[in-house]
Amino acid sequence: MIKGVMNDTRKKMEEVLESIEGNFAKIRTGRARPSLVEDIKAEYYGQVTPLNQMAQISVPEARQLVINPYDNNALEDIEKAILKSDLDLTPNTDGDLIRINIPELTEERRKKLAKLADEKAEEGRIAIREVRREANNELEDLESSGEISEDNYHRGLDNVQQITDEYINKVDTLLDKKKSAIMSV
Repeated sequence: MIKGVMNDTRKKMEEVLESIEGNFAKIRTGRARPSLVEDIKAEYYGQVTPLNQMAQISVPEARQLVINPYDNNALEDIEKAILKSDLDLTPNTDGDLIRINIPELTEERRKKLAKLADEKAEEGRIAIREVRREANNELEDLESSGEISEDNYHRGLDNVQQITDEYINKVDTLLDKKKSAIMSV
């Protein structure tokens, strides 16, 4: 029973970690990556649709994104959506393509992005602590119903805390990598 709680806890914390990695991928570092724009949503025939479902996104150069819409009628909608996003990117329509040149980040913008990464990491830590709280409640329920002994309950609490510490450290490691990528010129 305790093993099941530990496995569930580890699985949920792994999902939180993957979510944080996804959030970090959307934060600019000065290099072009499709993940910067693929989740931007544009109006497409009355439906709000993510860019990665409307167009092929490629990186021909280190500082350039090329968006090739599957339907040329969506070109203007995609351009508007990129302009409305908080990425501070300017799309240039080039016939059937949209080119986005990724400018060099200023020191001020780097600091803002590092602060944003801090916020995303803290959201992840909070989510991990919430998973810990749920696991502790499960263990408490098992102990109060007599399914596990008091010693096993305390051992389980210690194991949950160890798993929590492990995943908090992983979040901190991801944050350090992201901040160094943001701050490197």
